[in-house]
Amino acid sequence: MVEVILKQSLKNLGDVDELVRVRPGYARNYLIPRGYAILATEPAKKVLNENLKQRAHKAQKIKGDAETIAKALESIVLSIPTKVSDKGTIYGSITPLQIADALTKKGFEIERKQISVDEDRIKTPGTYTATVSLHKDIKVILNFEVVAE
Repeated sequence: MVEVILKQSLKNLGDVDELVRVRPGYARNYLIPRGYAILATEPAKKVLNENLKQRAHKAQKIKGDAETIAKALESIVLSIPTKVSDKGTIYGSITPLQIADALTKKGFEIERKQISVDEDRIKTPGTYTATVSLHKDIKVILNFEVVAE
């Protein structure tokens, strides 16, 4: 058995930057020539450990920033003005894009892809909730109010 460091996630073998043991022929004839892995020599292991440390430090900083934004988002109540018909229904519906625009006006740079509206379709004025995914571990429930212009 020989140790290799994976450069790409492979089903039934491992994830990126994982140290795995495989048969020498599999490594020599398949993994290494196709660029899926490199031999796990001592210098390569040192580089891998340093990369993992840096990645962990960067991930910790990103998670800390997301926690800060999450605390700030929990305290705000967003108001989204929209045009309403005589019957009290909204022309169109409220989308994550409109919520993202309202958050941008409040000073939060959040992409619409990070926002998921809990209701199926918002067609009437009222108070609703949306889930904002700031990090894979951090999700915030955002309260927003749809008001008539």
